[in-house]
Amino acid sequence: METQLQKTMVDGVIMKTMGTDSPFNSRAADYDRWFDEKDSKIIFATEVTAFQEVLPLLPKPWLEIGVGSGRFAEALRISTGLDPAEKLLEMARGRGIMTLQGKVDDRILPSESFGTVFLIMTLCFMDNPVIALQAIHHALKPQGRLALGVVPAETAWGIAHLQKKQAAHPFYEHANFYTYQQLKSLLKDTGFAMSITISTLFQKPGHLTGVETPLTDFHEDAGFLVIVADKIPHPLGMW
Repeated sequence: METQLQKTMVDGVIMKTMGTDSPFNSRAADYDRWFDEKDSKIIFATEVTAFQEVLPLLPKPWLEIGVGSGRFAEALRISTGLDPAEKLLEMARGRGIMTLQGKVDDRILPSESFGTVFLIMTLCFMDNPVIALQAIHHALKPQGRLALGVVPAETAWGIAHLQKKQAAHPFYEHANFYTYQQLKSLLKDTGFAMSITISTLFQKPGHLTGVETPLTDFHEDAGFLVIVADKIPHPLGMW
């Protein structure tokens, strides 16, 4: 595995050489500061509360892909995280997360190594989500699960993010957002079967008053979804 990942372990850090030109690296402090803003605290707590509904159902070990500065990993007690942005990973390590620097679509993760992989507000930033999800499928153990946190494109929050993209927001400029039906198709095509959906963030952008209680199943006016999808065996000849 050492050769495959081209890694070294120093002080609990798994490192892999990557470029540093991403805004998530050059503007890491701005990214992390968002979580401390007034409305952001409500959004973050609402999303964490939704994930806590499914945590007891998720097999270990856990890995978060797109761990960023480690805010979700710390809150959800995910011990290991992958991200290409070294400056964000420095922050994650400060929050006690074991880090791997790289991109999942480079297929750096060994086969059948994790019980659950988390993708929290990360799928929209992936260059090739099909390849990334195939790589996650490869890295999950049999009966492994994928835990997604997404903002559906068709909701008020999805539209707000799309407007940021159109305005060339440094973080959202290259993001791609998906409807719930597109997500279902994407998961099916990459070897996953949706099993649980949790809906939350029914308050609209600019009108947040407090942390929400999540609802079970898909609700079309929810601004944030937690989707748990089960790994299913490859059909013959797939990929």
